[in-house]
Parts: sequence; C-alpha cells; structure tokens
Amino acid sequence: MKGSIIWRSGKAKKAGGIGTHITAITKRKFMPNLQRVKALLPNGEVRHVRVSASAIKKGLVVKAPRRNWKPADAKAAA
Repeated sequence: MKGSIIWRSGKAKKAGGIGTHITAITKRKFMPNLQRVKALLPNGEVRHVRVSASAIKKGLVVKAPRRNWKPADAKAAA
C-alpha cells in the first residue's frame, strides 16, 4: 500500500498555540511485517520461509514440530 508522511509544525490550539500547519508531504510505502520461520511444507519438507506476521496469526502457516534429538555423547553415556 502507498501513503504519505505529513510533516506538521506549530503548536496545537488545545495546547495554547495558533494551530499546526502542514509544511511537507512525502510519499511512503506500507511494508509487510515479514518474519523468518521454520514451516512444514505440503510435501512434508521443513524449510525456513519468510512469512508475514498476519499470515502466522491467521494460521496460514504450519510451524515445524520441535526437534527432540540428543547429541551422540549423551546417547553413549546413557
């Protein structure tokens, strides 16, 4: 999405000034809030994917299950 940044100067009337005035308007973009998550793909593969935070909240991405493996030293000692 596109929008604009509005620069204002002056003191608000509420705060005892003569009011604020717009001094400049510049273009800006609204960027998605991308996160890097480990996701389970439809073919069963686990991969790091860049997904928007809103998609994670909606449940559109299935997060990968936690790994529960132990190092080789721990297996030998047990």
